[in-house]
Amino acid sequence: MAVVGPSRHSRVPVSMPLMQGTGATSSAGHQQAILAAAQPYYHPQHAHQAPAATAQNVQPDRPIGYGAFGVVWAVTDPRDGCRVALKKLPKVFHSLVSSKRVFRELKMLCFFKHENVLSALDILQPPHLDFFQEIYVITELLQSDLHKIIVSPQHLSADHIKVFLYQILRGLKYLHSARILHRDIKPGNLLVNSNCVLKICDFGLARVEEPDQCKKMTQEVVTQYYRAPEILMGARHYSAAVDVWSVGCIFGELLGRRILFQAQSPVQQLELITDLLGTPSLDDMRHACEGARTHMLRQRVKPPSLTALYTLSSQATHEAVHLLCQMLVFDPDKRITVMDALAHPYLDEGRLRYHSCMCKCCYTNSANSLRQFTPDFEPKTPHAFDDLWEKKLTSVQQVKEEMYKFIVEQLNTRRVPLCINPQSAAFKSFASSTVAHPSELPPSPHQWE
Repeated sequence: MAVVGPSRHSRVPVSMPLMQGTGATSSAGHQQAILAAAQPYYHPQHAHQAPAATAQNVQPDRPIGYGAFGVVWAVTDPRDGCRVALKKLPKVFHSLVSSKRVFRELKMLCFFKHENVLSALDILQPPHLDFFQEIYVITELLQSDLHKIIVSPQHLSADHIKVFLYQILRGLKYLHSARILHRDIKPGNLLVNSNCVLKICDFGLARVEEPDQCKKMTQEVVTQYYRAPEILMGARHYSAAVDVWSVGCIFGELLGRRILFQAQSPVQQLELITDLLGTPSLDDMRHACEGARTHMLRQRVKPPSLTALYTLSSQATHEAVHLLCQMLVFDPDKRITVMDALAHPYLDEGRLRYHSCMCKCCYTNSANSLRQFTPDFEPKTPHAFDDLWEKKLTSVQQVKEEMYKFIVEQLNTRRVPLCINPQSAAFKSFASSTVAHPSELPPSPHQWE
């Protein structure tokens, strides 16, 4: 049964001015845009889908982000004039591992249906299978991300922090209910719009959790500053708790406006963590590899100094520090879960504010101006994400054929299909844009043994 009633927050939305591009106009209009309606599909009978934007209000296409696996541009959808994000995944079929990873990310983007998780709006129609080498995915475009906000002079109130943290955990609960580990939660992967609605993005490192604890999982995950201690110490297997650690690091960063554990190497990262949490017990290190345990036992014993968290800022209240301490627990089995974190009293106001004026799952009744609240504030997925297909694909060609078939099935036949416009002013730059160079990526895990 929906909860109905007014709220003291209902007319006070959380918002902030976000730094964006210059918004300069393009004199050549849609002929200069990277996205174009695919020929020969764009016929007069599609006139009702004709571009809504004019040459006077079209913003130029521009790059807005790039990482280890993809490049993202802000572009204009010529079908309705809306600004969208275009993610380019180049060299998809370089190896079996990389092609499976891209296919997994693509399937996830099409699977997600949640307000706080970025999902695919459209996929560009691929060329003939023989020429199929790159994938282009269209998603919603948000104006900024949490990293840009944290390093900006923009004031962050307690309400901002609570509503951001609530949305991160709300989206993460959805992912974990699908058995998906994100494995790269960091401020730059948390997109934010001007109304402070937040969406988790970049699933290039995401995978389904591994139930078999005897199976080794890669440690080439999570940007170092947000990497959980069990990964830093070479654990062969890990759980959804690694995402919770990352959220804890981000929570501390929101409170202090600086990176909580900013080290130059994985070993130094571990040193900074133990400076705060103290030296872990042997039981707390039971997931670590032998080399990492031996290293830790050689170090001087450090007492915990968790009271230092109160000095992060005036926003570091007792409730905030209490929740933060439960996220930043060395032993992943003792670390708070996403569901328990969402039940913490610190997030009560963030939940109320989000559902009073920001979410799409609740609405205001026009007849009596009362807010109609959803019965489920933090929904789970109806079913887990299926990854059984991965074991069936044993060659790059198999992955290529299955991915091609999947994209064709996903195409929205009710809309004009899109293609890349080689006549675009930005085409040369877009075509040459590539993923991050290895030197720009975070340090690899330390080789303990």
